[in-house]
Amino acid sequence: MRNQDSYRFQGLRNRLLDTLTSKGIRSVKVLKAISRVKRHLFVIPGAEHRSYEDIALQIDENQTISQPFTVATQTSLLDVNPNDKILEIGTGSGYQACVLSEMGANVYSVERIKKLHDKTKALLKEIGYPQIRLKYGDGFAGWPENGPFDKIIVTAASPVFPEQLGKQLKIGGKMIIPIGPENKVQELHLYTKTEPYKFELEKASKVKFVPMLNGITDRHKIQ
Repeated sequence: MRNQDSYRFQGLRNRLLDTLTSKGIRSVKVLKAISRVKRHLFVIPGAEHRSYEDIALQIDENQTISQPFTVATQTSLLDVNPNDKILEIGTGSGYQACVLSEMGANVYSVERIKKLHDKTKALLKEIGYPQIRLKYGDGFAGWPENGPFDKIIVTAASPVFPEQLGKQLKIGGKMIIPIGPENKVQELHLYTKTEPYKFELEKASKVKFVPMLNGITDRHKIQ
């Protein structure tokens, strides 16, 4: 059964929690959510033994599953509450979406790579997360028909603030997004929407994400 767990993986997850705590993650609700998501189910075959190391790992379509510390940091900064309506840009493997769902959020996630979207949609249904809503589409366009959102999390780096996503955020809502050039160190930006066209900015840690790209693709590999 795909959703199977083991004492070994449970032990490795507990060790990962210790690592995250030692690196400064203090949110109990974030740590509990990470403890409940079986990261070994989201990596490519053969990489399961490294799934609870605090590193990014390769997944399908030349993409990566983010480092657990990065997932924990973005999630902590977003201050997720039960029943929050959250838009995720960049579904990827689905791991981040599952962490948010474990915190009681209503998750809407957009992926621009068709084969990755299809595979993750099947996986999430198989392992018990059918409530996560998935869309194949352009991340820069967001999901306006389901907005506005309480929170937005972007898991790829944009060179500038994405205005279309900002429009889909509620007043008082928050967006966490890496801002910076491709293939260089970026910076996590936390935006809080205070008025229809006004945001407060808080800069957080340095990070390195894959670039956020326009449009959609059904190619087997990103060119």
